[in-house]
Amino acid sequence: MNNTNDITTSFGTLYHPKSALVFYETKGANTDIYVEYFDMDKNGNPINAHPLTQREANVLARALQTEKDKDKAFLKSNGIFPTNILHINPSEKGTVLWYTKAQRRHLYFVDSLDIPNGLAYVPPMIWYANKNSLSVFALASDRRPTEKTSLYFTPFFNIYEDGKVCMGSVNINIENSASVEEFIQAWEDYFFNSYFSHLLGRNSPIKGNCVKLWKDLIQTGKPFPKEVLKKNNKTLKNLL
Repeated sequence: MNNTNDITTSFGTLYHPKSALVFYETKGANTDIYVEYFDMDKNGNPINAHPLTQREANVLARALQTEKDKDKAFLKSNGIFPTNILHINPSEKGTVLWYTKAQRRHLYFVDSLDIPNGLAYVPPMIWYANKNSLSVFALASDRRPTEKTSLYFTPFFNIYEDGKVCMGSVNINIENSASVEEFIQAWEDYFFNSYFSHLLGRNSPIKGNCVKLWKDLIQTGKPFPKEVLKKNNKTLKNLL
């Protein structure tokens, strides 16, 4: 998929050198350590060498503690967990399973599909993601799913038969300090703000013509017809 928005802001924050520390150690049986602090000029060259002061050491300690806290904050909630979250595995990569009810979203399509970009109703969905990849499935009901809930093929383009989304050239950048709310919002934005381009797999993900379906939904504003969804012989339990 190609992202429709300017994504240069997601490349990360640019950091400039501000200071440097050099650790010296004496030789012999009783070693001693001396720390020298350098400021950095606009070209990144060390200047103004002096012994590390207590104030500078405290600033460094607070910075290190802040970075440690950021790592611990990954996938933590900003408050009470949203009710649409079904499962969280807060491992190093982190995975979140959540669902969304039927909703109206702005969709984007490449010109070759001959589908106008615009607002259309999408079905209830299951989302399963880690920091690097996303899988999506459709649901037949807005009710909160259980382990026995049947999953359906997602009626979109750029999705493999196993549910994994081909993100194409989209730059995925999920921060290590992202809360669970930020995590799921980022993935939904990546998905819906990208261009749908082609079907993956040998069969249509719906009962009928996928191009005709979305062209009709965008032009008419009708609710998504859940009767066109196709079961994929999986339940929610298969994702856990």
